[in-house]
Amino acid sequence: MGTSKEDRAIKGSRAKTIHLSHDYTYPAGWVWGVVIDLDHLKTITKGLVSFRNLPSGQIYQGQHIQVDVSLFSWMPYQPYEMTVIALDHEKMSFQSDEVGAGVKSWRHSLRVSPHKDGCRISEEIEIDAGMATPIFAAWARFLYRRRHKPRLQILASLEQGKGNHQTTTNFQAH
Repeated sequence: MGTSKEDRAIKGSRAKTIHLSHDYTYPAGWVWGVVIDLDHLKTITKGLVSFRNLPSGQIYQGQHIQVDVSLFSWMPYQPYEMTVIALDHEKMSFQSDEVGAGVKSWRHSLRVSPHKDGCRISEEIEIDAGMATPIFAAWARFLYRRRHKPRLQILASLEQGKGNHQTTTNFQAH
């Protein structure tokens, strides 16, 4: 596979880094609240990834999550782990280190940046899956792009609720 503008080889390893961004016409706080809610993660990955033992609520710094994942809900479940290594509500950003299901390392960084028309989610995903890295990189690009439409649907339902977004943006200390 060739290297695209979204990918950059990491020197000294087989890892690839994927860069993605999506714009939203919703307030940054609403989008941030959706991004850090594990219940919304289930919704935005429905049909692509199924989870067993995924906790509810908002992610928090230092959180270690051990789940089983199944692609397309018909492939065998495999163990997967995620550790939230950094989370900053003020900057609306987080970083996680993930491993499992054939992946040696999956480092995900996300930030929500306000702009005059709403906000932008910018993501960087660094993946090392050995010789299977190109396949996992293609999967990541597909998976993260597919999250945009369900997020828009969640945000539209929050907007219709006029005020229900406050529960989504009520950040909890852990």
